[in-house]
Amino acid sequence: MTRFPAMNAVAAASAALMLGLASLPAAAVKPVSWNDIANDDKTGQDVLNYGLGLKTQRHSPLKQINARNVDQLVPAWSFSFGGEKQRGQEAQALVHDGVIYVTSSYSRFHALDAKTGKQIWMYEHRLPDDIRPCCDVVNRGAAIYGDKVFFGTLDARMIALDRATGKVVWNEKFADHKVGYTMTGAPTVVKEKNGRVLLVHGSSGDEFGVVGYLYARDPDTGEEVWARPFVEGHTGRLNGKDSMTTGDAKAPSWPRDKDGNLVEAWHHGGGAPWQSAAFDPETNTIVIGAGNPAPWNTWKRTKEGDDPKNWDSLFTSGQAYVDATTGELKGFYQHTPNDAWDFSGNNSVVLFDYKDPKTGKQVKASAHADRNGFFYVTDREKLATGAGYPNKPTALIGAWPFVDGITWATGIDLKTGRPNEVAGQRPPLPTAGADKGKAVFVSPPFLGGTNWMPMSYSPDTGLFYIPGNHWAMDYWTENLTYKAGSAYLGQGFRIKRLYDDHVGTLRAINPVTGKIAWEHKEKFPLWAGTLTTAGGLLVTGTSDGYIKILDAKTGKELWKFQTGSGVVSVPITWEQDGEQYIGLSSGYGGAVPLWGGDMAELTRQVTQGGSYWVFKLPRAAQKVAAK
Repeated sequence: MTRFPAMNAVAAASAALMLGLASLPAAAVKPVSWNDIANDDKTGQDVLNYGLGLKTQRHSPLKQINARNVDQLVPAWSFSFGGEKQRGQEAQALVHDGVIYVTSSYSRFHALDAKTGKQIWMYEHRLPDDIRPCCDVVNRGAAIYGDKVFFGTLDARMIALDRATGKVVWNEKFADHKVGYTMTGAPTVVKEKNGRVLLVHGSSGDEFGVVGYLYARDPDTGEEVWARPFVEGHTGRLNGKDSMTTGDAKAPSWPRDKDGNLVEAWHHGGGAPWQSAAFDPETNTIVIGAGNPAPWNTWKRTKEGDDPKNWDSLFTSGQAYVDATTGELKGFYQHTPNDAWDFSGNNSVVLFDYKDPKTGKQVKASAHADRNGFFYVTDREKLATGAGYPNKPTALIGAWPFVDGITWATGIDLKTGRPNEVAGQRPPLPTAGADKGKAVFVSPPFLGGTNWMPMSYSPDTGLFYIPGNHWAMDYWTENLTYKAGSAYLGQGFRIKRLYDDHVGTLRAINPVTGKIAWEHKEKFPLWAGTLTTAGGLLVTGTSDGYIKILDAKTGKELWKFQTGSGVVSVPITWEQDGEQYIGLSSGYGGAVPLWGGDMAELTRQVTQGGSYWVFKLPRAAQKVAAK
């Protein structure tokens, strides 16, 4: 993989449009410390992590807005992202010292006054014409540390901006966007065991046949500290030199051809960690989902004439445990071995603790709702110390379905950690002379039981809240050969409905028993994340334009507001000058309308937009809440 040198600030600025309507006085910018970030989940005045804390639980301790007064919520202000670049707005905002930092489509970044919505500055990255985003021109958020904010761009760059002015501090190109590398997820700030603060981010591009990497950088300079590929047998980097190979250097989970060479797919094997990470300081471990293998065609990753179950395509479609200091892969649990359905594994891995009802002991666990339709609970301590590596999932605690109608597997074997696959759900190869194979009906489809949109966890209720969907696909195999910069799938599909009355299904699940506590249905697909609060609330958005707030215990809808465009973002809440605010982006887009089929037809009526909305209680209601 080619490494690109960092651009200096002058050159970087020439490659972008800087719209500085105003700026903050440099002296007024309060630096963000590591302690601020580490305690983000305990304080309500700031939002400093993608996930509202290192564990990514998306839970706020604020309770001024609660089940008794939420029906009085009113808009405080709305800010338009402007222009014609309205596409999907999937970002989660950050808040610090009275300023909202939020990204928008086409690799743009805005600093807004949190009380008034007035834009302080805007950075608009000048993108080349040959970017290759798979699933809309979205950006999911930023990271913050010191006097800088950080975000990734669609042309495979990581950029640091001055928080006061929005000017480029450094600009690092990490891979070649022309072959399919890009970045849509939010980076993460961690502090490794030796005291060094690192900026951690992944790459995107599985659908174009690139090898996924996780990177760590010096936040002051942008210099790469380490890089970890997620395809077995590829070699990582540490301090500018080759480091340990990922897994076994011979890559036994990938087949070889008749000449003894690793097959084409291995060279382009995917596994991109394109979402954001959680961090466990106790074990010095970065926890992140690994993407799908490339190509989607399972037979290209299986030895000719053999069973796909014998070729796992490590280290893809699972949860990875990475040493923060060295970038070495310490543990791994694969949700979907030799993934044939693009189930990926990138949606959030949430860290939480619970008391084992049988032993009474505290368990330090990870939770993950997978695109394959199953909700997993794993032992994060075991995985951080080598369990499950390579692909021996001894740390699995429980696994349950969280959506209806799963066809590809009947369940997960708790002893082996592997799925109990249903025969005939891997679509067959085309017959001789045919362009495509026989279609099979599969549920969930590649869009998943859930997708990128993050779930939340409430320590008050002990429940996880998963934004999911009930749908399926007709799925068939196609012939393919790798071509740089072109889609590398080898599959065709059409998205189908499962039910007439709904697609979206928001479910609350008990991570100890796997029981569904309640369900909230939506006519349109759910593509927004969730947030819980100590006020007993669950906040989310819907594709037909609403921000909705539900009772976290019962699922009862308590309040809604129409934003004018579909909501496919992640809500936040914070407190400023004694008032609690709730904010989220509105603007329909993302993967659902791009992939055709029944869902594109269903959502055609949703208008595009691009704005940030903030809500609060009127003064009278605040006085009541304070009593």
